Amino acid sequence: MAALKLSLVVSLEETGFDAVAMRGSWREALRTAADLGYDGVELAVRDPSEVDAEAVLRTVRDAGLAVPAIGTGQAFLKDGLSLSHPDEGIRARAVERFETHIRLATRCGAAVIIGLLRGRISGDRAATDARLAGSLRRIVPLAEREKVSVLFEPVNRYETDLLVTVGEVLDLINRLGSPALGILADTFHMNIEEPSLEGSLRRAGPRLRHVHVADSNRHAPGWGHLD
Repeated sequence: MAALKLSLVVSLEETGFDAVAMRGSWREALRTAADLGYDGVELAVRDPSEVDAEAVLRTVRDAGLAVPAIGTGQAFLKDGLSLSHPDEGIRARAVERFETHIRLATRCGAAVIIGLLRGRISGDRAATDARLAGSLRRIVPLAEREKVSVLFEPVNRYETDLLVTVGEVLDLINRLGSPALGILADTFHMNIEEPSLEGSLRRAGPRLRHVHVADSNRHAPGWGHLD
């Protein structure tokens, strides 16, 4: 089992997303994370093709940090891409974008997260599920070849209506059957959706590969009402 890496979320560009730990320069954020004693940073990346990967990796290495995972949510929030979108062209661009995230992850030794990029239910639920599964089937061959984990994050009902629990995500992963697919469990979302945080984590079993730790108000642990 790989050693756990305590990490902070850092965005490579300005973002309105409230789950990033620090605002401003990503270079300063990396140095601050290292100074605070963190092992790594989870990089939020909208479009890897617009990122100077060498500069990012050099700064990460110089700070003595690892990159355990790369977030993709800004591709949904800023660019409107979705892996389940009814428009085939938008789905295709979402798949292509995600593949660039996988290639960046290969260089970083990171996993890649599917959170909001999954999209929302549009029209019929079964049709939305089928579109999402189709996109994932296009993604996983590259992930398997590059040995990059694709981490599907259950997200609460107020942010999406598609796959909000660990059980729903696990069912999807089991249907697809790819060893590249895993689960990212987020205690903030789980506190809203799961009847038992402990039970859901156990159910995820070996598919559980990454955890976001936040309290009930999305602040640091101990600042909300999670026990």
